[in-house]
Amino acid sequence: MRTRPLKVALLGCGVVGSEVARIMTTHADDLAARIGAPVELAGVAVRRPDKVREGIDPSLVTTDATALVKRGDIDVVVEVIGGIEPARTLITTAIEHGASVVSANKALIAQDGAALHAAADEHGKDLYYEAAVAGAIPLIRPLRESLAGDKVNRVLGIVNGTTNFILDAMDTTGAGYQEALDEATALGYAEADPTADVEGFDAAAKAAILAGIAFHTRVRLDDVYREGMTEVTAADFASAKEMGCTIKLLAICERAADGGSVTARVHPAMIPLSHPLANVREAYNAVFVESEAAGQLMFYGPGAERFADRVRRPRRPGGRVPQPDRRRHRTRRVRLRRAARLADGRRRHALPHQPRRRRQTGRARPGRDRVRGARCLHRHRAAVRQGRRGIPRRRHPPCVRRRPRRYRRGAAQARHRAGCRQHHAG
Repeated sequence: MRTRPLKVALLGCGVVGSEVARIMTTHADDLAARIGAPVELAGVAVRRPDKVREGIDPSLVTTDATALVKRGDIDVVVEVIGGIEPARTLITTAIEHGASVVSANKALIAQDGAALHAAADEHGKDLYYEAAVAGAIPLIRPLRESLAGDKVNRVLGIVNGTTNFILDAMDTTGAGYQEALDEATALGYAEADPTADVEGFDAAAKAAILAGIAFHTRVRLDDVYREGMTEVTAADFASAKEMGCTIKLLAICERAADGGSVTARVHPAMIPLSHPLANVREAYNAVFVESEAAGQLMFYGPGAERFADRVRRPRRPGGRVPQPDRRRHRTRRVRLRRAARLADGRRRHALPHQPRRRRQTGRARPGRDRVRGARCLHRHRAAVRQGRRGIPRRRHPPCVRRRPRRYRRGAAQARHRAGCRQHHAG
């Protein structure tokens, strides 16, 4: 058993980085039992060192990422900065100084994955990027190892939770694109600048990685056809429903019929409601794999957006954090009223009937609050106006409730007056 701890350097401490640090701290004993050595967080490189980070020792925080990866005692470097530079330089430097690298940078892997793999092979180090595609869903390793002896023909999936949340809101509530985007931003699922998500850049980078692993070939980001979802409207969803389909932003990677070429593309597509991907809701990811021996496989789970509600949820001026469920249901009710009909009065699409709840106030409680019968109350007011003795304000059984009219005709009315003769004397 290894006695020296496994030292980990963390580059970036945002949404994903803070969750990595939390898992390393809370599951330290389990990780040590599985690895055979204790895991130690040796340093955290950030841009804003003054920011309070819960669960992280301030003495480990530094702004000099280069000096951190050049330390000779670092065993693993976890890169969650994102972007091309300085992430590429830091990863290369870490490998050269004897550290293996774990990265969640899909843009960098899609663009310069071959060069990074070459550097890792040259220095005998490992390069892993399981979290670069579909968040925490175990997808890269099954494609690379479990299906190594199989022939994969097609990979398609929902690999961006933000766009799936927007499209699901448009599908279920009939809202427009901008309304659904505003809701995703308010709940923390969409960034302040959602261009990378809604225009398909994020999904295209993941498609390039999936195609390269599934088909054992080199696919660059520039080789992926990309089309965003900003032009999708509520009318498109209405048309899709009439045909028994729904709309999803899909990353599609497939092998040509002759087996000599590979295509990769990202664009909104209609899929039948019977397809498993049609039932992927909100910010979840799912990837559907078709191979010759294993057949059809589906990998499903939450992406990195699952931590957005905890880390990036916007705060109100008073410091209160809005509850996502309440806000979401309220905005959906407003959209239902606004978007249910077109300008000419026709329904945009069939919506489930949602009866309006009425306020139930003033209801008599049996045994406590009793309401005078309408006839007795009318006679009481008339007696008061004429100066006669009014009805005493106490409960009397024959007139505690207003009875239906059919029970006040004929013999029933006579019995009612006989039982309450003292109050109907006038």
